[in-house]
Amino acid sequence: MFNKKSITDIDVKNKKALVRVDFNVPIKDGVVQDDTRIVASLPTIQYLLDNGSAVILFSHLGRPKDEPDPKYSLRPVAEYLKTLVSVPVYFVDDCIGPEAEKASQQLKPGEILVLENTRFYKGESKNDLDMAKKFAALADLYVNDAFGSAHRAHASTEGVARYLPAVAGFLMEKEIRYLGQAIADPKRPFVAILGGAKVSDKIGVIENLLQKADSVLIGGGMANTFFKAQGYEMGDSLVEDEVLDIARQLIAKGTGKLRLPVDVVIANAFENDADRKVISVGSIPDGWRILDIGPETIKNYSKVIAKAGTVVWNGPMGVFEMPNFARGTFDIAKAVAESKAISIVGGGDSVAAVNQSGLAEKITHISTGGGASLEMLEGKELPGLAALMDKE
Repeated sequence: MFNKKSITDIDVKNKKALVRVDFNVPIKDGVVQDDTRIVASLPTIQYLLDNGSAVILFSHLGRPKDEPDPKYSLRPVAEYLKTLVSVPVYFVDDCIGPEAEKASQQLKPGEILVLENTRFYKGESKNDLDMAKKFAALADLYVNDAFGSAHRAHASTEGVARYLPAVAGFLMEKEIRYLGQAIADPKRPFVAILGGAKVSDKIGVIENLLQKADSVLIGGGMANTFFKAQGYEMGDSLVEDEVLDIARQLIAKGTGKLRLPVDVVIANAFENDADRKVISVGSIPDGWRILDIGPETIKNYSKVIAKAGTVVWNGPMGVFEMPNFARGTFDIAKAVAESKAISIVGGGDSVAAVNQSGLAEKITHISTGGGASLEMLEGKELPGLAALMDKE
């Protein structure tokens, strides 16, 4: 299934390995708030160190405006990394240019250098090949372990792979194996759970999964657009009027597979302590809005999940950030965790829900890539993966 070379397929001893990691983590007041992505990269980093490499790490962080911005510096990540490894970790205030070159030349096997944010240059997102060559000049080989950025054709994900021997890290390999397997040859029944606010973000995903999955369970704000497409008034609920025709087509295509909520929790304001009630799906009164799936839907969906062989989940079932509208998301998380299925959870909000519910240990694979996992579920080729060397 995974046909790309990985770090175990090449000799890394006494080589400088340039590793694209996904250190796009939340930072507040200079302190890392969630280290999931940093920890996920450690097996690759450790393997390279143990096998005699000097390790140069580079990543984007946030969305700076193509110029240096201290708010988006990777320095706090480098400081945090020092607490996770037992080798010297250095940081340099640039990702290309004389400073970065000097720091990489001085780096010895068994040491780590963290470069500054790649997005401080506009050449990064434009996949500027001159910038990619400058990255390549820092090292002997390139390792892509940033699955979360693999759907981007950027200088640090696709361009640089043209100028160095390019292989996958362990995290990239693990992500592709799980998600690729789920799409290509899932253990059946294959159940997909899709939530979140917008249908428009997931049209291609739904179309692809209606061909591949046995059941597609819909929740979250995106369900409202399907309800309106069926002729129900939605009150003050979030609806994407511009995709109503597409929603109708998906309902028609998905007969017998596409499942929508049968009851919902509605509220008279978008706040946790608003008045709320559970109603069967139908027209929503003016001034009210849908904020979660209802108990009957939870029961129905949980039964489908309990019989699954493979479950892929992307997107929450309601406004789970508000405790009074979190039950749908947390109960579905519980159903997925308790099922005997191979379970794959992707997308920031679904992952956050699984972590908050304390069930992460019971999930087979938690994906570190939101956009990348969606594009894989849609059946698209990921540029950052395609650029790596094929196995013979």
